[in-house]
Amino acid sequence: MTQVPLQTRDLVAGKPAVPGAPLLSVENIHVEFRLDFGTVKAVNGLTYHVNERETVAILGESGSGKSVSAQAVMGIIDSPPGFVTDGSVKFRGVELLTMAEKERRQVRGERIAMIFQDALTALNPVFTVGWQIGEMFREHHGSTKKEGLDAAVELMDRVKIPLARDRVNSYPHEFSGGMRQRVMIAMALALDPDVLIADEPTTALDVTVQAQIMQLLSDLQEETGMGLILITHDLGVVAEVADRVVVMYAGDSVEKGEISDVYHNPAHPYTMGLMDSMPRHDVQKDRLNPIKGSPPDLMAIPAGCAFNPRCPYAQDICRVEKPHLHELGEAGRVSACHFVEEVRDARNRSGSRL
Repeated sequence: MTQVPLQTRDLVAGKPAVPGAPLLSVENIHVEFRLDFGTVKAVNGLTYHVNERETVAILGESGSGKSVSAQAVMGIIDSPPGFVTDGSVKFRGVELLTMAEKERRQVRGERIAMIFQDALTALNPVFTVGWQIGEMFREHHGSTKKEGLDAAVELMDRVKIPLARDRVNSYPHEFSGGMRQRVMIAMALALDPDVLIADEPTTALDVTVQAQIMQLLSDLQEETGMGLILITHDLGVVAEVADRVVVMYAGDSVEKGEISDVYHNPAHPYTMGLMDSMPRHDVQKDRLNPIKGSPPDLMAIPAGCAFNPRCPYAQDICRVEKPHLHELGEAGRVSACHFVEEVRDARNRSGSRL
């Protein structure tokens, strides 16, 4: 019988495998999908980390690689056609990408969990929500059907689903969108993970329910001490809850920093474009200013800076040389732009700040 490495046993037991290591560290991760008609380079060198009790928001338009990068962390990319071709994913200092699938399954769900987009399609319509939540306990802890159902009731209470005991045998279609999202959160929290990845947790919800879901995640984080990764294209959703921000474009990060620094003084033209396209309650605008053009074809990413075809500041060097992330004055603040200082100066002179 194959001996499970001591570090892996420590991870499953919830112990720090490498003392002092970040809770989760993603370094230079690359993911591609090899299709009959070409190769889609979905993630191209993404790097970030998250610590205990910290919330990191990953922002970007649809198609920027946010969800695929999360699937790479979880180890749930269908292969083929998807392949992680380079990089490192470490949980508490232990590499996950080279871990045997049997051991990684023990880490997935128990130590790292994920809330998927669109709860209506993520939940199985032919099983009750109680059965689906209880499955986590039956599969990972060997619980009986009754024990799993009792645990499901407790979790539904925990995420503030009213009348949990009465509704545990209801089906997903019998819940509202906000309540289905709470069911998804309950499933993700079932085994008290150290890291929770929330992929577009407020999609298709009205603003009041969005606020409730975000407050629930914040409360649960305070209760458990977990690290939280929020994947979204909605900058307003994370403005009050995130500690740090990673802005993604064409599968890579173009700017990173503390939430207040990035929101109040963006240092990349793409981040500025995202900010300017948002409605603001404190500024009267006749119309919003969307980013011109469309995100790039990930089978034919432009040479140089991937954002250069849409960038109002682009010059010749931007079309031939890819800018690397470089540090700015603020601690932990980086931007991938050849002309970051010029861009920031122009931004400040225009007075267009969030």
